[in-house]
Amino acid sequence: MSMTETIRLTQLSHGGGCGCKIAPGVLEKILAKSAPGIVPPQLLVGIETSDDAAVYKINDHQAIVATTDFFMPIVDDPRDFGRIAATNAISDVYAMGGTPLFALALVGMPVDKLPLETIGEILAGGEEVCRAAGIPIAGGHTIDSVEPIYGLVAIGLVNPKHLKRNSGAKPGDKLILGKPLGVGIYSAALKKGKLTPSEYAAFIDSTTRLNTPGPLLACLDGVHALTDVTGFGLLGHLLEICKGSGVAARVDFAGLPLLPQALPFAGEGHVTGASRRNWASYGERVRLSARLGDVERALLTDPQTSGGLLVSCSPETETEVLSIFLQQGFSQVAVIGEVTAGAGTVSVV
Repeated sequence: MSMTETIRLTQLSHGGGCGCKIAPGVLEKILAKSAPGIVPPQLLVGIETSDDAAVYKINDHQAIVATTDFFMPIVDDPRDFGRIAATNAISDVYAMGGTPLFALALVGMPVDKLPLETIGEILAGGEEVCRAAGIPIAGGHTIDSVEPIYGLVAIGLVNPKHLKRNSGAKPGDKLILGKPLGVGIYSAALKKGKLTPSEYAAFIDSTTRLNTPGPLLACLDGVHALTDVTGFGLLGHLLEICKGSGVAARVDFAGLPLLPQALPFAGEGHVTGASRRNWASYGERVRLSARLGDVERALLTDPQTSGGLLVSCSPETETEVLSIFLQQGFSQVAVIGEVTAGAGTVSVV
């Protein structure tokens, strides 16, 4: 048996995908101790609202969108790992309403453990996604590391007038989610060998689908806030919208789009450690209906790798937003709740 066949990528890392993220509560404490940096007037978006990317204005019609994302393997197939990581990184450009321009690769590999062919397949997966996004990988950086790490620096462009942040939601807005939840739960089940070929295919289809509706949504005046759901789970990223916008939100659990076996897998205990860390970080700001238990909470806090766009829009814009998602191939897009008056809390019914 060859080295490629005996080594599983997920066995070489202590965590996978966006589940590797530092818990939001811990991250907030770390950043609170950071000294304030230079904030030029051209910096339209920095770290102040935990947004998806930095945005720097060049002129009245152009602003640079810059972001980076990298993590350890969430799957064992090297090409799929590369595809997921690249899709996830580019998503933050789309989440600001931007159009990707080019990318830089971030590569850390245990070269004494992984065959060069496997490393090459990871990079090829990233290149495949970048071609689909219409952008080149124009450079990057590589290191010899203990765990396999791959991701991108993604650079894009947005018209400042169309820039969408996570801090513009208004009471009365509808909340729309573009992709199904359950990626972290599926990854936990995958490690236990529980996914069927069709379930794995659904998992890969979701995590490698580029969030291309972003720039189209950004052109709609009725879209007030936009973000993507990743490592902090649906509740974590919705709470960021609420905190930044000075509002609250109500989520209808029955309306959430889910990967087909997400609830049964969660019921069997296939839940990531990141899900529990997420709840410990922000659970005090969430009110769950008495009929919702540990399984439902696991879905709400489940870390999404390359998750869907979360949109806050006026009721009058709802149909147009849904139409854009459907035209772009997002068949599970759903209205999941609404924005309410309040301050930085979420209720789930």
